[in-house]
Amino acid sequence: MIRPAAEADIPELMRIRAAVQENRLSDPARVPASAYLDFLTFSRIWLFEDEGGILGFTAADPRDGSIWALFTDPAAEGRGIGKALLLHALDDLRSTGWEEARLSTAPGTRADAFYRRQGWQPSHMTEGGEQGFTKAL
Repeated sequence: MIRPAAEADIPELMRIRAAVQENRLSDPARVPASAYLDFLTFSRIWLFEDEGGILGFTAADPRDGSIWALFTDPAAEGRGIGKALLLHALDDLRSTGWEEARLSTAPGTRADAFYRRQGWQPSHMTEGGEQGFTKAL
């Protein structure tokens, strides 16, 4: 089931983000609970949940047309959770008037390959050395 996250879900979202090995922001101090809470004041965080608990989450930032987060618990990878969640984030951007979504991720990672398979187009390299992507909405 996919549903909007609530404040009480934040510790589990942080656990999932920290569990993703290729994530350079896996240090919880770099994305504290307050960042999630702040995000919930102007947008939604979508999460995927089953009887075993929360298995992934995503969020789009309507202020700049970007994907703020997309993480799947490593124990639940390969089940289509990320793909299903990403559709919700893209719908959020589309509903706020964006015609193109953007994001960046480390080049050569599983995330890089995932976004390419989902039709995202490489656009630029960021100053921080990440691969930028865009996707028409």
